[in-house]
Amino acid sequence: MTVIYVIDDHPMMREAISAMLRRQFAATRVIEFSSLAEAKAGSASFPTPDVICLDLNLGDSQGPRGVSEIKALHPYAPLIVISGSSAAEMEDPCLQAGADVYIEKSAGSAEIRATLRALIAPESEFDESEMLGSLKLSKRQKQLIAMLDYGFSNREIATELGLSEHTVKVHLLRLFRRLGVNSRTQALHVARLNGLLS
Repeated sequence: MTVIYVIDDHPMMREAISAMLRRQFAATRVIEFSSLAEAKAGSASFPTPDVICLDLNLGDSQGPRGVSEIKALHPYAPLIVISGSSAAEMEDPCLQAGADVYIEKSAGSAEIRATLRALIAPESEFDESEMLGSLKLSKRQKQLIAMLDYGFSNREIATELGLSEHTVKVHLLRLFRRLGVNSRTQALHVARLNGLLS
């Protein structure tokens, strides 16, 4: 069962995200927290999260500091910031603090749902996997590697595949984790070593 922490001090937003997750993923346990302190205390009582959804501005935490504190507790759980703050101002600082994806609340429920689905759903829901070199990658991941090799930006990849940029970021995150890397350059290096690129 997938365990998801939803940390948001706004009751309506927290409940809306939680309800959406429960509807979208039947085998999911959603645990709600209204503050960073509550999430920290709850970490001792609840199962380790598979995914964390974090509001950026909480009553007891403002900005990227909360990202680093939660990431320090759960370094291996993908962390999605869902915030009312502008991505232009806050996305880079949050990613540097350890967030994996940044979504503005104004993106709307469909966009948030699609991004979470891309992160949580098994790769087999998107396309069949096949053995490529010594790594098991999906056809979508093979497409991404080819596009990275051509130097496509996230926006260009999104246009080419008919996805949103948020969803592309999540697919790249999954690809990087599968390859055991942290960047596009490293991904291309591993892909070449394993014969995934000509």
